[in-house]
Amino acid sequence: MIRIVIAEDEALLRNGLTALVEYDGDIAVVAEADQGGAALARVRETRPAVVLMDIRMPGVDGITATQLITGDPSLSDVAVLMLTTFAEERTVVEALRAGASGYLLKDAAPEELRNAIRRVAAGEPVLSPSVAATVMQVAAASRPSVDTDLVVGLAPREREVLQLIGYGFNNAEIAERLYISPATARTYVSRLLRRLTARDRAQLVVIAHRAGLVEHGRHTRGAVGDVTDGPETVVLFEFGKQQFRDLRRVQGGALEQIVTDDEEVERPREVQ
Repeated sequence: MIRIVIAEDEALLRNGLTALVEYDGDIAVVAEADQGGAALARVRETRPAVVLMDIRMPGVDGITATQLITGDPSLSDVAVLMLTTFAEERTVVEALRAGASGYLLKDAAPEELRNAIRRVAAGEPVLSPSVAATVMQVAAASRPSVDTDLVVGLAPREREVLQLIGYGFNNAEIAERLYISPATARTYVSRLLRRLTARDRAQLVVIAHRAGLVEHGRHTRGAVGDVTDGPETVVLFEFGKQQFRDLRRVQGGALEQIVTDDEEVERPREVQ
């Protein structure tokens, strides 16, 4: 069961969102808040997996509340998914800089919203397709510097797996390209998460790019232009919390869309 807190100042919308997200039975709303300060208090009380956060609220706004939540080490397991009507560049960038793991517009379909909550809870950052282009434009001004020290000590096969992760391939595709079983591919992914102290698969993609394992300009699976229509949620690789925050500080960019695994990857306890 995915436990969430809804932060929304309009009671009618909170009630409607609760009904929508709990429809399939695998998501439970454990608390509600009508402004950011109350949201922070409810999060500390209930320790949810995800906070569904509006931006414009009285008192403490959603962006400030997000920054307070993501900046609290004791709440490191809590992810924030922004749900708002605002798609302006400044608002999107401010939310991401505050540490939001995803940004969804309120015109999203119910199933899209539920899937976004599931993905964020699983460590997969998400963006609505309608705001993905905005993020791309902001981040594409510069590229992350290469730091080969990130992968020092990895075995050749581990580097190959990390490189393919960087290009957006899932476990089954990695297994096919390296002539190994899908189970072995999953083992390599779990090992890389542990060795590189990565929070999730998205951070592995960031590390692959920052280590120079991925050739920019080469087509990646699900690269921008491949996913343009429909309500599917877009997943961006430079969105793992700490890595993305670090890259934002130096305007590191070139965000590219990838399609993440639908497979469950067993993550080491120490990197949860």
